[in-house]
Amino acid sequence: MPPRKLFRLKLRSRTLVLGERTLVMGVLNVTPDSFSDGGKFFSLKRAIDGALAMERAGADILDIGAESTRPGSAGISAAEELQRLLPVLEALHTRLKIPISVDTQKAGVAEIALGAGAAILNDISELKNDPRLAEVAAKLGVPLVLMHMRGTPRTMQKQPFAKNVLKDVTVGLRHSIAIARRAGVRRSQIILDPGIGFGKSFQQNYELLALLPQLVKLGYPLLVGTSRKGFLGATLASRGKPAPPEARIWGTAATVTASILGGAHIVRVHDVAEMAQVAKVADALRKAFIPK
Repeated sequence: MPPRKLFRLKLRSRTLVLGERTLVMGVLNVTPDSFSDGGKFFSLKRAIDGALAMERAGADILDIGAESTRPGSAGISAAEELQRLLPVLEALHTRLKIPISVDTQKAGVAEIALGAGAAILNDISELKNDPRLAEVAAKLGVPLVLMHMRGTPRTMQKQPFAKNVLKDVTVGLRHSIAIARRAGVRRSQIILDPGIGFGKSFQQNYELLALLPQLVKLGYPLLVGTSRKGFLGATLASRGKPAPPEARIWGTAATVTASILGGAHIVRVHDVAEMAQVAKVADALRKAFIPK
């Protein structure tokens, strides 16, 4: 198992070093219809309390999303997304010591969010929905996460899956990297996410986790999000019924470990305290594999 390559992400207020240890990104969904928590953080007070709790539990980054991207979701307007997002950003950006990432597909939302204290952009559409988002990232010099998704949230689990999932993800990510680079995003500011659960069959999600070292060869830091996802619910099904999201924590722990051993630099999770422990142990395993 080769050592992870070190990367340095330049934020406006600090530099994040990726690769010395795995960074934990906590997920804060300020939506009424998230698949994972059913609107747990939709009120402003709960969102603030949840964010501060994640920081205390060991999160290195907080990822805030105001638009549900669960399978079958239709999306919302930029105005509604900002209405949900801005009060939380304004309440948190002076209280959190960790950087805030904003999960959005819209350039207009991204620019306003960055002005309100966000430090990283996370685009699940790999710039397909709004390529201008790359221009915003370039203009303001912030890191940009490019996640592979086959189709859209509404269609991604209904249309045919790729015959070769690794090739599909690799081609898609290379295309989005090219768009970002043409827009002026620095190579050192790009993070790649294979998009576990986004337009892949349950089996293909496992294949991608097993093949992460192939994606490492693209030469960018990797972010992997497996937390509580549907393929885990299917694997952990009981009496023909998928395990509910809150019962997928141990399955998530297994996939977080696999992600880190496969080369992930950042893991995106809902259960921060538990997965921070998993990350520490998986990092210790990685170090044990490095030849003395």
